[in-house]
Amino acid sequence: MPEIADNGRTWLLSGPTSSYALHLTEADELVHLHWGPGIALADAEALAILPPSERGASFESPLDGREEYPVEGGPRFVRPALSVRTDERRGTEWSFEDFEADGDELRLRFRDAGLAVTLHYRMRGDVVERWTTLRNDGERPLELLRADSATWTLPERDDWRLSQLHGRWAAESRLTRAPLTYGEKVIGSRRGHTGHQHLPWVALDTDATEERGEVYGCALGWSGSWRIAVAQLPDARVQITGGAGYDDSGLLRLAAGESFTTPVFAGLWSDAGFGGASRTWHAYQRAYVVPDAEQHRPVLFNSWEATYFDISEEQQGALARRAAAIGVELFVVDDGWFGARTGDHAGLGDWRPNPDRFPNGLKPLADQVHALGMQFGIWVEPEMVNPDSELYRAHPDWVQFQSGRKRTEFRNQLMLNLAREDVQEYLWEQLHGLLSSAPVDYVKWDFNRCFTDAGWPDDPYPQRLWVDHVRALYALLDRLRAAHPEVAFESCSGGGGRIDLGIMSRTDQVWTSDNTDPLDRLDIQHGFSQIHPARVMAAWVTDSPNAQLNGRVSSLRFRFVSAMAGVLGVGGDLSEWSEEELAEARRWVDLYKEIRPLVQQGDLYRLRPPAGGLSAVQYVRGDESVVLAWLQAQRFGEPVPALRLRGLDPTASYECRETGEVHRGAVLLHHGLRTGLRGDLDATVIRLRRI
Repeated sequence: MPEIADNGRTWLLSGPTSSYALHLTEADELVHLHWGPGIALADAEALAILPPSERGASFESPLDGREEYPVEGGPRFVRPALSVRTDERRGTEWSFEDFEADGDELRLRFRDAGLAVTLHYRMRGDVVERWTTLRNDGERPLELLRADSATWTLPERDDWRLSQLHGRWAAESRLTRAPLTYGEKVIGSRRGHTGHQHLPWVALDTDATEERGEVYGCALGWSGSWRIAVAQLPDARVQITGGAGYDDSGLLRLAAGESFTTPVFAGLWSDAGFGGASRTWHAYQRAYVVPDAEQHRPVLFNSWEATYFDISEEQQGALARRAAAIGVELFVVDDGWFGARTGDHAGLGDWRPNPDRFPNGLKPLADQVHALGMQFGIWVEPEMVNPDSELYRAHPDWVQFQSGRKRTEFRNQLMLNLAREDVQEYLWEQLHGLLSSAPVDYVKWDFNRCFTDAGWPDDPYPQRLWVDHVRALYALLDRLRAAHPEVAFESCSGGGGRIDLGIMSRTDQVWTSDNTDPLDRLDIQHGFSQIHPARVMAAWVTDSPNAQLNGRVSSLRFRFVSAMAGVLGVGGDLSEWSEEELAEARRWVDLYKEIRPLVQQGDLYRLRPPAGGLSAVQYVRGDESVVLAWLQAQRFGEPVPALRLRGLDPTASYECRETGEVHRGAVLLHHGLRTGLRGDLDATVIRLRRI
């Protein structure tokens, strides 16, 4: 519950270890007071009476670096979070109306003529959620050129360092840290989806380590184009502004009575280093973002790398029997089951089982899979269409396109204009009918190209498709989940191209990367874990050599332990695995099921990053802990280094199940590593239990 000063102009939100405070001046300027360690309301009130700096006279603004939500116009020079245009004017000159504290949410209301602006705040644990609602109460339309969710203000510090996750297809979520310099650092996506290039997350620190020091982090919950700008201002203050859309050329046009609610831009402060910040993010997502996060995700088999497009009911049934024999719990038929889909050139949009491959539909195969004790899943890519499809031949105007321009194809497909209501209704009918026609338990929802020709010739404001596509996607997923609550959904976009808090609030897990090489995956998973929990991180064991990507040879042991750091899946061609490999796989799957509650629900400690030698992660839940360790290479006869475990009771004793040794809680784990790791590209699992 927010705390409110007696004068109704200072507000304080507090979590278990942190506080966030803001204040409305006598001139109705909303200024930031504090974000950091927990403080009392009296402390916030004392901060509110400190006078602003007057440095720079007319060349600087006393508001810059202090405002909670900078708007365009007036005595401001920083990047505005809000830019509005009407037929008469551009900019905002707002005044405060009132506030409301409703449960754990604080709402501050402002007005500029017909524009109503509500700033929302909510503290969940130590994560502050912020978002903004804009409503047109006037009689004429207004245009939102830019409507960011929030601006975050950091305390004055020297030598800020910026962390971000960057990458590309098959190389997502790679962590980089660099000093923050004066000016702006802008990351984002202009591609219509979250993108492989950056995850919408940043963190700032000055001298933090993995387990010590202050860390500020921000993450945006939006699955379309987005932008986060980190600015070090001339007086060394730092502000972070972010929201939907990339450019300022137009976001939405609001007619009279219409409103727009921005996505959540969440932030946290931690004094427990990068690891502490990550554990706070993970706990927040499991508690407030991910649906049914308390349920363990099953071990899955996916047919893609085993069969690609060459599939049939008989062949899939044979794979299902092999998958069940190694302990798989969910069998997923990937691309190739529908329409004329014998390759990537045709069939997208025609969501009916191929009559030659599945003459009686999907139900007979689903029944076989269920009889084997597994759940049944399918792959779909609803937002796309092949020009060679019944759908496109009937409705060529349903795609995004620019009049008089060539329609760009990637992977032989075009983008449906999901902002259109007729497209939305078609997809609802197709997918609802599909899920009603067969006992489907799981849907892998893919998205394999970016926006290019983002046009809508018949619409008076075609720019809106960038936002309305995402809003329609969310509405469709919400509608399907409500109609089919037993069905789980995975977000995929050629791997990690659509991973963010927005899509995670509507899906049960995400496909981390199309790169299934177990060594590359250590870096990808290390970066992913900075913000997102193992509970949603899908990871597969595929064949060796890795024919799809790099030809690297790795042991089944290394592949399994790499994938066991998240939601375990198998994607290899089981029909080609030997009896010895299948037996070994069964042992690893059984072990994963034992440690799954720790991996998917436990607290994560990154013991050593994947930097070329030994790397390891540890999960702790209650009285149990498990360590996954990978030895990439040994050189010059150097011994395997010891690991200092984290998160255990230093006064208690723990038994190592792999060696039978008993350790104190503040332990350097060494013997188990030396006996478990035998050479290059090797891996081990070590379990500990309090005794």
